[in-house]
Amino acid sequence: MACIEELRLTVLWFTLTLLAWGAVGDHIYLEWDVSISTTIKPVFVNQPVITINGKFPGPLINATTNDFIHVNIFNNLDEPFLMTWNGIQQRLNSWQDGVSGTNCPIQPGKNWTYVFQTKDQIGSFFYFPSINFHKAAGGFGPIRVNNRNVILVPFDKPEAEFDLLIGDWFSSNYKDMRKSLGTRSDSNLLNATAILMNGKPPYNVENAQNSPYESFSVTQGKTYRLRISNVGSSMSFNFRIQYHQMMLVETEGSYPNKITLDSLDIHVGQSYSVLVTANQPADKDYYMVATPTQVNSSIFGLGVLHYANSTTPPTGPYPSGPSPTDREFSLNQAKSIRWNMTAGAARPNPQGTFNVRNVNLSQTFVLHGSMAEINGVPRYTVNNVSYFTPSTPLKLADLFSNGSGVYQLDTTPVNSTNKVAVNRTSVVTGIHKGWIEIVLKNDLDVMDSWHLDGFGFFVVGFGYGDWNSGLRWSYNVWDPVVRSTVQVYPGMWTAVYAYLDNPGMWNLRSQRLENWYLGQELYIRVYDPDQNPAKERPPPDNLLKCGIYQDAPSPPPKASGSPSKMVSSYFFASILVVVITSCFVI
Repeated sequence: MACIEELRLTVLWFTLTLLAWGAVGDHIYLEWDVSISTTIKPVFVNQPVITINGKFPGPLINATTNDFIHVNIFNNLDEPFLMTWNGIQQRLNSWQDGVSGTNCPIQPGKNWTYVFQTKDQIGSFFYFPSINFHKAAGGFGPIRVNNRNVILVPFDKPEAEFDLLIGDWFSSNYKDMRKSLGTRSDSNLLNATAILMNGKPPYNVENAQNSPYESFSVTQGKTYRLRISNVGSSMSFNFRIQYHQMMLVETEGSYPNKITLDSLDIHVGQSYSVLVTANQPADKDYYMVATPTQVNSSIFGLGVLHYANSTTPPTGPYPSGPSPTDREFSLNQAKSIRWNMTAGAARPNPQGTFNVRNVNLSQTFVLHGSMAEINGVPRYTVNNVSYFTPSTPLKLADLFSNGSGVYQLDTTPVNSTNKVAVNRTSVVTGIHKGWIEIVLKNDLDVMDSWHLDGFGFFVVGFGYGDWNSGLRWSYNVWDPVVRSTVQVYPGMWTAVYAYLDNPGMWNLRSQRLENWYLGQELYIRVYDPDQNPAKERPPPDNLLKCGIYQDAPSPPPKASGSPSKMVSSYFFASILVVVITSCFVI
């Protein structure tokens, strides 16, 4: 009887554990037609715009922690296409990351289905095309990952939520821009024309009724959540709302300590959530403004916060922000964004359960982002190495030949700079379940931002000039915010910590589109030799093959079931065997 009772308690424990973990999420099925439109004209010129199901920006992915997203993409462009999911960590599953190192592109006229899980994540993110400079033509859209109902959110539920994708936009054809990057024959092609809000041009004060612009409708006295992402190609911007303050409440899947802001700097690739209370007179509307920061530029984005029943358009001067070249304002604001150590996020236990106060570093990378001329062509580099994209994805090469014939591991320096700039397929080792310190140094005279796929990293420090280990005393290791994209100011460095517990092939890149396209990236290979599918997912059944493995035999079929079901079933079976065995031990 004691054994039966123990077995019953084990089953009950397992059931409650699954409920607590939320291990099994819902399945969301999407079909996307990726096409070119020439009728949208975001800046009133004829140019190709990449749409999804005819929309620009594309549709919202509205998911909850641990959901499974199935996105069947039909490529109706005239060239190969890939989609990446900026900030979605693809736990144990870099096969679905959608960058050149992990996926063969979807060929014109073909379709392919991504299947990924929002495993142990919450927050605001976005998706965008990752190859062929497509992002400059659109193809991006918002992602929400909501908390499970059992997790308390550290702020009151807002009246509604709005997704606000803001970014610089060019009047040129993206193919012309792409071609010019390798020659610099027409640098004017790379000068942004406007800042768009959700794909719409700035509000036109003189012609508001006949000109499209972004507008959010609010009710006086209510509070709203704005999920804001910088989906642009090159410019950081400062965002503000006329006569309204914002409360910062989320940073790419982290809950920071709440701070009240008059304006917020958002750098390329970054996402935030702010709460805005409609506490102004309800008889008029108010400007929403995005202006470039850390650069002198006259372009801007302009939208409207519309109070319900108001018939009066916004008036008065646009809300003023910090000087666009005020480095200290931007830097101090970045340092003020700190992790809420007591709030739960994707899990019920507090974020502060996971901290970097006493970590032992396994690796340190010091990576200089700069520019060089290689074989007479301008390129961007990391430690004087410009990434060369092979025709065979790195992850595919790992599957078939352990990388042989496609890349050589650890030939790119991570703590020094090559004397001569070279093109190379840069893949470096990340120690599985080790802590890595990555110091990002900006040797350029423009703002940069860096993104790491597969992980969130702790932003521990910013500094001027060159970095050395003696500067670690200046790090914030008490409550650094966790995010996936971080800014690096010209002539400065930014330091981050990451725990490499996610096996796979992971892209570390500049989020500035020109830099990335011309080589400012590398891949971190985090390898776990254990082939248990609970440790890393096998290749998907619909694996695309290309490059030197175009005609290779298909790999053996993967184990059935979702990742969470396999992990939980494997774990439960192990516990059950122990309990049953103990019942029969004499």
